[in-house]
Amino acid sequence: MIITYYGSSCFKVQSGETVLVFDPPSKESKFKSPRFASSLVFVSHNHKDHNGWENFTTGDKKPIILKGPGEYESGGTHIRGVLTYHDASFGKDRGLNTAYVVNLENMNICHLGDFGETDLRGEAKEDIGEIDILFIPIGGDTVIDAEGASKIISQIEPRIIIPMHYGSGDGKSAELKKFINEMGGDGKPLDKFTLKKKDLEGKEMQFIVLNAE
Repeated sequence: MIITYYGSSCFKVQSGETVLVFDPPSKESKFKSPRFASSLVFVSHNHKDHNGWENFTTGDKKPIILKGPGEYESGGTHIRGVLTYHDASFGKDRGLNTAYVVNLENMNICHLGDFGETDLRGEAKEDIGEIDILFIPIGGDTVIDAEGASKIISQIEPRIIIPMHYGSGDGKSAELKKFINEMGGDGKPLDKFTLKKKDLEGKEMQFIVLNAE
């Protein structure tokens, strides 16, 4: 599995010919969207910084686009969309958000989207389940901040943590530095992250910082 970060909340996760894209920005976004053929596009909520699914059609090949909670399966890939909120007031301020859990190469990936809750509700925690790799926002303002992310991480207890939705994605933002202080470690960024199931052995809540492409 190869994980590539494109800034904001956008990630490409590739396993062989299966290509997943999470929260790609649209043409109207200030963030630049990547363009490549994709199998599945995940949209956490309908916002221009997260709903650019139109960029991933190549010729006659069109990706499957997921835009909400539910149970899905595509080409042997099992997916669960979990209802969460974009704020700490049950969606009254910013609406709903979908966190996605994907089983790929016998590893559970969770992308929290624009998660804004101060606590992970029991029902959502149960639906998310055991997670190997967690993509979590840390930038504050419209999502949880570093302190809030640390609390959610302690509830989910993933093996690998990858922060998102902060600064410019250059690995030097104040939000990222605060998160590194919360979690401990040096936070030295990588350009890409390659992982196999066997690599998870012995890992407990290790965080990985990725440079944005």
